[in-house]
Amino acid sequence: MDIEAVKTSYARWAPIYDRTFGAVTHSGRRRAVDYINSRAGSVLEVGVGTGLSLEHYDPGLKVTGVDFSAQMLSKAQAKVRALKLKHVVALRQMDARVLDFPDDNFDTIAAMHVLSVVPEPERVMSEIARVLKPGGRVVITNHFMRTQGILALLERLSAPFANTIGWHSDFHIETVLQERKLEVEQHKTLPPLGMMTFLVLTKADAV
Repeated sequence: MDIEAVKTSYARWAPIYDRTFGAVTHSGRRRAVDYINSRAGSVLEVGVGTGLSLEHYDPGLKVTGVDFSAQMLSKAQAKVRALKLKHVVALRQMDARVLDFPDDNFDTIAAMHVLSVVPEPERVMSEIARVLKPGGRVVITNHFMRTQGILALLERLSAPFANTIGWHSDFHIETVLQERKLEVEQHKTLPPLGMMTFLVLTKADAV
């Protein structure tokens, strides 16, 4: 997807996101947040969207959220104000391909249902690895392309409409796993029907 398609798509989806994609991705989001809450320190949520996860983070964490969509961020900011979420230290509009943070900056990075909607996901993963501290974790939930069955066929058929529907139905998991600085710690499928995948990646400690 190109960046203008992302902007247009999510401006269109922002008013109803929580009731549509938000509902579908609820299970994966809660699984990711539960894992993150078992850790400590600073958290970066890449693709924070309308802020569906923000109220569920442990209050002891320091959470920063970034998103390219101004419309999505506006809704996230409203949630932070309404719920008085003091653990959310910043919400910033940002292109995930060029994260405006120093190297080795965050203890944990969350990328929930975002990697199949961004342009150049390989660059996004490279930036995530760069700003993650050595020994830190990347927590990913996402839909990845199936290789067989009727659902795999439907994913291939819908792939040409990515710019319209707002995500890649034929997104390959290898796109995420090719970042050399990150190693797989956990890899599990999630309900319903194993549509979503939960990944935890670890950045090696500095030598």
